[in-house]
Amino acid sequence: MIQAAITGVGAFVPEDILTNEDLSKIVDTTDEWIMSRVGIKERRVLGEGKGTSVMGAEAVKELLKKTNTKPEEVEVLIFATTTPDYIFPSTAAMTAEACGIKNALGFDIQAACSGFLYALEVGSNFIKSGRYKKVVIVAGDKMTSITNYKDRTTCPLFGDAVGAVMLEPTTEEYGIMDSILHVDGVGIPHLHMRGGGSVYPASHETVDKDMHYVYQEGQVVFKHAVSRMADASVEIMERNHLTKDDVAWLVPHQANIRIIEAVGNRMGLSSDKVMVNIQKYGNTSAGTIPVCLYEWESRLKKGDNIILAAFGAGFTWGAIYLKWAY
Repeated sequence: MIQAAITGVGAFVPEDILTNEDLSKIVDTTDEWIMSRVGIKERRVLGEGKGTSVMGAEAVKELLKKTNTKPEEVEVLIFATTTPDYIFPSTAAMTAEACGIKNALGFDIQAACSGFLYALEVGSNFIKSGRYKKVVIVAGDKMTSITNYKDRTTCPLFGDAVGAVMLEPTTEEYGIMDSILHVDGVGIPHLHMRGGGSVYPASHETVDKDMHYVYQEGQVVFKHAVSRMADASVEIMERNHLTKDDVAWLVPHQANIRIIEAVGNRMGLSSDKVMVNIQKYGNTSAGTIPVCLYEWESRLKKGDNIILAAFGAGFTWGAIYLKWAY
């Protein structure tokens, strides 16, 4: 049986850093307030005039180099993002062009902060079909482009980053073993961006009303995120007969340190098994999980049981169980 295995990881985070002290000069907040509520110390900013594909291209170029893959060998490129460069063409197309990828099919996926998990599931099925040998999954966002720096409740949360992984076939017991993914539109009123789509195209009115920024009702989202990320993670452990001792790593979406801790606790995992880099990068939406894998890559061992868990607008959420392949 063919499995889809991750055979390499690349990432890109911009150099410019926005600290809590910097934010306190823009909006009424403090380092202590932000750290105590969400655990974020600083975040990266891509800057004006550059789109998400700029980060995607850098992450993919590094990935191709690390996996010794020529651009023309890539057969599928899937980009999970909420902040595409343009409504069209796709960010996948922009990234492919920048990387010299000419023989692939490519498209974007929109599942908000769960985008990497959704893209991984779709990409793994391209591999399992037997038709495709090299599938690149790219995920991440320029969240600063849709952040309202007058809103003290949301502006400390978001940063910019993109991660990428290579998927290749294996007949060994490695790779993506199982997935649980969900969508429930109950979350739509609580987390959204109203302006810029086909309901409210950009106009003087939508701009004046700040409709082109993330709107979030924090407490409602927090409650759903904790319960649903934890439920999916525990369910995937039970379904695959994994105890807390069998799990080498939990890789949670980096939205809030308290959500991360609550999910780890529900799974019975000690904190040293939970990847956390939210303090450095904030919430980069679809980018958080692959950037974690990138940063921890040297500590991952072949055969490690890893649970990925995410929750995002929609609401979308889920967990993926994978066995590390290298």
